[in-house]
Amino acid sequence: MRWLTSPSPDAAIQIAPEHVSVSVLGGRGGEPVVQGYAIEPLPPGAVVASLTSQNVVSHPAVVDALRRALDRAGVRPRRVSLIIPDVAARVSLLRFEKVPARREDLDQLIRWQIRKAAPFPIEEAALTFDAGAHAADGSTEFIVVMARQDIVREYESVCEDAGMHAGLVDIATLSVLNLFLAGGSVPDGDWLVIHVQPEYTSVVILRGRDVLFFRNKAGSDGEGLADVVHQSAMYYQDRLEGRGFSRVLVGGVGKTAGAIDGMRRSVEERLGVSVQPIDPTRAAALTDRISAAPDVLATLAPLVGLMVRSRTEAVGA
Repeated sequence: MRWLTSPSPDAAIQIAPEHVSVSVLGGRGGEPVVQGYAIEPLPPGAVVASLTSQNVVSHPAVVDALRRALDRAGVRPRRVSLIIPDVAARVSLLRFEKVPARREDLDQLIRWQIRKAAPFPIEEAALTFDAGAHAADGSTEFIVVMARQDIVREYESVCEDAGMHAGLVDIATLSVLNLFLAGGSVPDGDWLVIHVQPEYTSVVILRGRDVLFFRNKAGSDGEGLADVVHQSAMYYQDRLEGRGFSRVLVGGVGKTAGAIDGMRRSVEERLGVSVQPIDPTRAAALTDRISAAPDVLATLAPLVGLMVRSRTEAVGA
């Protein structure tokens, strides 16, 4: 998402319902390295992720937790990238037979189409989009992400009150995708990503670099979510001309111990393919003082993805 851009930020911050986390990316021999990392838990109810209602319920508690995380990481960044929960935004895929040449006209067309499904006035939306797959008939699909402006401001103001400017805002699962898209390791063919969080699970299907399918489901454990994965795979075969996944990745944090391992086994059984973990060290190495424990890697995945993206865009600019 590109609500607001800036030079390569000094750090990445994630504000989630259960914690805030921060990570700093450096370099070693020209390769990105995670130099610092910290996570601070939040009191229950301090953040309640929602598309249509207040998210940061206890602003002082979240600011205090962020300051503690920065102290533990040993950094005082001025510019940061910010990650918010998937369910604080809506991801849609829109296809157009003809694409306006002017960016302003395309923006108006997308806003006109997306307003039909928006649960709030489109005038209140922070909206961004990017071109995706190009079909043989000449049509183009766009991935569109929108959120209420005031909800985005809730998260941004936490950073501001901790002394930082959030120059880039993204959602968690799209940040995870950037481990591959911006990290230079895009799988060949079609691939499936399942990103699990205690409050939700997101399922994404890509063909090369293009997002073909995005679905978000409340909850993170249980047979119901395995059914969602199965239904998504059936849609992929029936509607997206799918011929099989070259790679399937599952990662994140579930509500209960062993939830992610259970999800991996269930997906392997239902799809008949080997499932790999989402590993942020494919895009950036860790310093010796940072543990590579599964819970640490799960929290680092979106942070590293967003930092790698920020660095890539800064170089490209």
